[in-house]
Amino acid sequence: MNGVIYTRYELVRTFRNRRFFLFSLAFPLILYYIIALPNRAAHDFSGSGISAPLYYMVGLASFGTMTSMVSTGTRIAGERQSGWTRQLRITPLTPRAYVGAKVLAAYATAALSLATLYVSGVIVGVGLPASVWLEMTGLIVIGLLPFAALGITLGHLLTVDAIGPAMGGTVSLLALVSGTWFPVTHGLLHDIGQVLPSYWLVQAGRVSLHGQAWGALAWVVVLGWTALLGVLAALAYRRDTGRV
Repeated sequence: MNGVIYTRYELVRTFRNRRFFLFSLAFPLILYYIIALPNRAAHDFSGSGISAPLYYMVGLASFGTMTSMVSTGTRIAGERQSGWTRQLRITPLTPRAYVGAKVLAAYATAALSLATLYVSGVIVGVGLPASVWLEMTGLIVIGLLPFAALGITLGHLLTVDAIGPAMGGTVSLLALVSGTWFPVTHGLLHDIGQVLPSYWLVQAGRVSLHGQAWGALAWVVVLGWTALLGVLAALAYRRDTGRV
């Protein structure tokens, strides 16, 4: 099996997963309409300077895309349990192609989740220049890199029974601390959020204020977590595949 064939297989399998559509698409979408519609007239949501429909569009998009990226671990854990990972090791598929397919599939599902929330935002009344849409999307794409590595790490460390609660709990806590549900502007949650990449996913929506959504701290945090979790993912993969 080569990298192209495996990537196609991974994409098809991912989009046939009903749980993906429930947690990465349907759940954030339903919440968005429940929360944003009643607040569509709020143009300065909780003093954030951003309208409520835009704030929750980006906030719930971060929740959905984080779920999409980390859920890669669920598929890896399932493959390990079934013995599929062991079978792949005797094929010409390289570790780079294997990991690349997982990351590409995660980004594909995240893109669908993001597009769904964007369309919903426009329906509710979000209107932004094309340059702002592009810049905001670019920051979100970069901000998801640590979560791709996190999903791979968890998938190679945890069992099928353990990874579901671990994934759900991690994403839920990150969403709470990072301001998905309400602006986090001060206090302990703000201090914690500053050092988490999930916080800066939500902050990507601040490009609508025609300012700088990410400063130096944001780039250090996002790239630092990407490097750290990337190393952990590589170690977890080698430890797992090195077993007899």
